[in-house]
Amino acid sequence: MNRKTIKTRTGAYHVTLPIRLVEEFDELLSFKSSRSKMIANLMKNYLEGDQRHIGSMTKKEIVISLMNQIDSNSTEFMMLALLKEAFTYDDGPSSS
Repeated sequence: MNRKTIKTRTGAYHVTLPIRLVEEFDELLSFKSSRSKMIANLMKNYLEGDQRHIGSMTKKEIVISLMNQIDSNSTEFMMLALLKEAFTYDDGPSSS
């Protein structure tokens, strides 16, 4: 069975990074994850304007960001909506 594969042109690049930073990054990757793919995804997100660091977001903003990425009819969306309401309640009813 022949499968048509779509290849994206890639290139090898040399960058200088702190060793500990790479070690911490590698600790977050699963065994079969590709460091190159993860870095490419981070660069793509940066270029698309998704530059806000999750550490600067509130819990509610993180949940809203996740809600924007999934189908609004899914179970996950409903669970996130409940979580969002819980964070709204924690912040006070007027901050929705």
